[in-house]
Amino acid sequence: MIRFWSKVEITSLYGCWEWAAGKYWDGYGKFSLNGRKLRAHRVSYELTHSVIPDGLEIDHLCSNRACVNPLHLEVVSRHENYARGRCGAGKSRPYRLKTHCKYGHERTPENVTTQGACRTCYRIWDREYKKKYSAAHKDKINRRRRALRAEGEEKTQ
Repeated sequence: MIRFWSKVEITSLYGCWEWAAGKYWDGYGKFSLNGRKLRAHRVSYELTHSVIPDGLEIDHLCSNRACVNPLHLEVVSRHENYARGRCGAGKSRPYRLKTHCKYGHERTPENVTTQGACRTCYRIWDREYKKKYSAAHKDKINRRRRALRAEGEEKTQ
């Protein structure tokens, strides 16, 4: 526990507590414990609160991935964490503010993927893609069959 907190820069009680040691490529703090590499914010939460329940994640209320201040960490579901849409330095994802996709389909929880894409648009695109390439594939197979039949007829004559 002492080793963990020695790697934290605390500037004020309520401000962000920056992780001063190693970090992952995405900006989250990295802490090794018993040979396992762990995310520092998760260790901070478990040291000060309790074990993180299965299926839940830690959300940084401050949107600072290097912050390990337990007051800035909250346990939420993946869906809630993603829906809050904070990314990096407090910037919200612009498509979170939109009510409709660029083709006019409503952005409801049922019609939006976890990546923010419109399910209706995807279904339309997928249907057209399958129609286009399925027909092209069938045409290619039929040409090959006709060519094989023609070769077989030539050999028998």
